Amino acid sequence: MGLRHSPLDATHRGLGAKMVPFGGWEMPLAYPSGTLAEHRACRQDAVAFDVSHLGTVRVEGAQAFDHLQRMLANDLRKIAPGKAQYTHLLDDDGSVLDDIIVWWIADERFDVMPNASNTERVVDAIGGEDVTAGRAIVALQGPEARRRLKPVAADAAAVPHFGVASFSWNGVSCLVAGTGYTGEDGVECAVPAEAAPAFWRAVVDAGFVPAGLGARDTLRLEAGLPLHGHELGPGITPLQAGLGWVVGWDKGDFRGRTALEAERERGVPRRLRGMVLDGRQPPREGYAVRVDGKPAGEVTSGNFSPVLERGIALGFLPPDVGPGTAVEVDLRGKPASAEIVKLPFVTKKAA
Repeated sequence: MGLRHSPLDATHRGLGAKMVPFGGWEMPLAYPSGTLAEHRACRQDAVAFDVSHLGTVRVEGAQAFDHLQRMLANDLRKIAPGKAQYTHLLDDDGSVLDDIIVWWIADERFDVMPNASNTERVVDAIGGEDVTAGRAIVALQGPEARRRLKPVAADAAAVPHFGVASFSWNGVSCLVAGTGYTGEDGVECAVPAEAAPAFWRAVVDAGFVPAGLGARDTLRLEAGLPLHGHELGPGITPLQAGLGWVVGWDKGDFRGRTALEAERERGVPRRLRGMVLDGRQPPREGYAVRVDGKPAGEVTSGNFSPVLERGIALGFLPPDVGPGTAVEVDLRGKPASAEIVKLPFVTKKAA
């Protein structure tokens, strides 16, 4: 099966984007301005990402709420129609099959948003209809995102953080959620595929800087946000990843609960930690981490932080290795000093 393409594919190519395979799709890695410039634009102003590779699985009907309550880890009773929630689909062993945003659109309608490579797996697990091909998702992120979006789509700009709403743009019905993956304020707009190129042009004309998956990754890393396949996945539970707040312990049974309860009782064998290196060299996935000269874990995600101007990394370490601990990261055989820090690496104020 060949790579899938976003409704905005021709638009990205027209802007000179470097296109790369990602999660079964061909998506823009960066535009001619480069990842560092796109990253800084998101921290200082506003950018537009095409995240159409993320899935949309529509779950509808009178039993939709109860079904999702049984399948997903978080408790939908915490929210209501018109809200979004971050949650996990767990395996029977308590590990994270996928991390998901649920858009609760109406009483009996939910749009479940899995990661690109996991959409089919999520459909197999929870059912529903895969409606990914019918829309584009445009993520508008940054401290100036709402101000720049207001003249384009005022109703979309007004949606609250983790709110969900419908809005009309040029006579086309769209959806918006106050969500994102950058650590900055912003929204994500679901626009019918046929209207997506015009919507993209409108937001770029309003001052949004086109940004690719390279900047999206460095932004989420600075924000200390996990990426499936790195900080979440087979053998990794929400408790190990420091995401126990995602688990609705009071709601009754859900997939993976028994195994997760057992881990909670005995204690986690490792915890996800953030590391800031003394120098600028970026650590990479798989690099060894040592504490007191002894192997303690390895990097799961690492890169250069444009804001801190240091190498930063995430990795799983023994649970007693907490913030303030000095560690060494093996940079291709050259040990580099680093310190465990409390996440996120970068806050909105610091950026």
